[in-house]
Amino acid sequence: MDLNSMILIGFYVFILIYTIIIHEVAHGFVALWLGDATAKYSGRLNFNPIKHIDPWGSIVVPLFMIMTTGFAFGWAKPVPYNPYNLKNQKWGPALVALGGPGSNILIALVFAFIAHLITIPAALKVAIVHNFNNWSAVSGIISGSVGSIFFEISMLVIFWNVILAFFNLIPFPPLDGSKLLFAIFPVRTEVMIMFEQYGFMLLLLFIIIFSGPLGFFLNLMLNLFFGLAI
Repeated sequence: MDLNSMILIGFYVFILIYTIIIHEVAHGFVALWLGDATAKYSGRLNFNPIKHIDPWGSIVVPLFMIMTTGFAFGWAKPVPYNPYNLKNQKWGPALVALGGPGSNILIALVFAFIAHLITIPAALKVAIVHNFNNWSAVSGIISGSVGSIFFEISMLVIFWNVILAFFNLIPFPPLDGSKLLFAIFPVRTEVMIMFEQYGFMLLLLFIIIFSGPLGFFLNLMLNLFFGLAI
């Protein structure tokens, strides 16, 4: 692996970490806006990675995955909040949960707009999009072009923010979509506790059974945002 590919992988992991951090901080800011200052008093309403990084989820797992599969995923320490402090008890938890995906979608849109304004040939943009995480191929495509390098970085930002946003909208605990589901379809506390207790196993089962449709949906969203960038 050449030096340029290693630098791109570094950006790939760095952007992943900060995408997760922004996602978590957004939860805290929405909770503060709705009346709960738990995240503020916990010192979590900032972008200092030391405050948010989970050693396993933010460093070990992403690096292990990138070395073994070429793909990475991870998580940060959840930003704490107290739902009983929220002004709106019915929709408050759902709004806090949607703050994370909402921030990711906004960032993806901003970088798609920025990428669209980068003045490189459309054919070059298409080539970068098709190879954005094929490190050896894309490092050759963008070599020597500042505009192409910035376009590739924008694609990495869009990729992680779109994946994190729409994956988290799956309605299984501990993902954010579950809070929206509970707000739309109120359930008894006992049932909610049961869902949260076994939610991770249900989520894994869902991913295994519906990996095809899930992959199709995520790729559809990615192509939509990549299309805006070209």
